[in-house]
Amino acid sequence: MATITLQGNKINTNGELPKVGAAAPAFHLTNKDLADVGLGDFKGKKKLLNIVPSLDTPVCATSTKKFNEAAGKHPNAVMLMISADLPFAMSRFCGAENTDKVVTLSMMRNKNFAKDYGVLIQDGPLAGITARAVIVVDENDKVVYTELVPEIAQEPNYDKAIAALK
Repeated sequence: MATITLQGNKINTNGELPKVGAAAPAFHLTNKDLADVGLGDFKGKKKLLNIVPSLDTPVCATSTKKFNEAAGKHPNAVMLMISADLPFAMSRFCGAENTDKVVTLSMMRNKNFAKDYGVLIQDGPLAGITARAVIVVDENDKVVYTELVPEIAQEPNYDKAIAALK
């Protein structure tokens, strides 16, 4: 279990992020077309997993836009925006914000992703959705970078996450 804060109030996740060097846990999430998507669908590419509580918050929106900008400079990588939002809401956000280089994935059918990656919030007002985290996985599905953002209202370290794609 990890402890993070929401506006200074302590809350807990169900576990820890995967360790650097470990195999990334397999997952099944739902894309904008309501199709199931897994880690294997991105085989051979580097993957940046931007795990957020909801795209409908200012910090989550900002991180999605920043990683969308970075996506154009990293053709060998895919930027996955993962949240509990419905695919329809994610698509609306991306259309309104012109964030067309990221892939949005929803936990609407399955919360095992959040459990397996140790980011499922266990208590407090956001219980049941994810903490804010960034995980970078190489083309062989090994974890090369992790960041659990200590305060949900804080942005991740973009520079370090993007540098891990090299």
